Amino acid sequence: MNADKKTLLVTGGSRGIGAAICRQASRAGYGVAINYVSNRAAAEALVAELEAAGGEAFAVRGDVGNEADVVAMFEAVDRAFGRLDAFVNNAGIVDVKARVDEMSAERIERMMRINVVGSFLCAREAVKRMSTRHCGKGGAIVNLSSAAARLGSPGEYVDYAASKGAIDTLTVGLAREVALEGIRVNAVSPGITETDIHAS
Repeated sequence: MNADKKTLLVTGGSRGIGAAICRQASRAGYGVAINYVSNRAAAEALVAELEAAGGEAFAVRGDVGNEADVVAMFEAVDRAFGRLDAFVNNAGIVDVKARVDEMSAERIERMMRINVVGSFLCAREAVKRMSTRHCGKGGAIVNLSSAAARLGSPGEYVDYAASKGAIDTLTVGLAREVALEGIRVNAVSPGITETDIHAS
């Protein structure tokens, strides 16, 4: 890989918003690492699409809710690209519509493990590679939040909304923590977007 080429890792990058981010980054000249958890075919199809257009990309499996998978995913990026310039914390889940008094502990714990703990673990690994404190050259982290964090999603997904509220707090705190270490941290908060996250 060209030593001057910037690199990007996108969790949940094989479909929906994540795939759109990968396409845009590739068009902008980034080498792109596309994370997926189960749909290998979708990730590999996107890699082929980006390479056919002259880009550089590879797919890497990893469940962001599993610490060992997160560490292995970032190590795979190290091996493939030798650097990490940008990271998008995109992977996340929703569940079927339900009131809070209908939610199981299993559902709530899974939501928080993937959407919150996973985002923290990925941000940790990105900072270790980007921060000047760790001999990095700086970089950018973008967290995917949601308008649900402000609206609460009553009668639908209060657990999802709460998880995205945590992402907003993570974004503000981490941005202030690493601002002097060359890392810019932001969040974007899409409204309802037609992807297959709801269907799945």
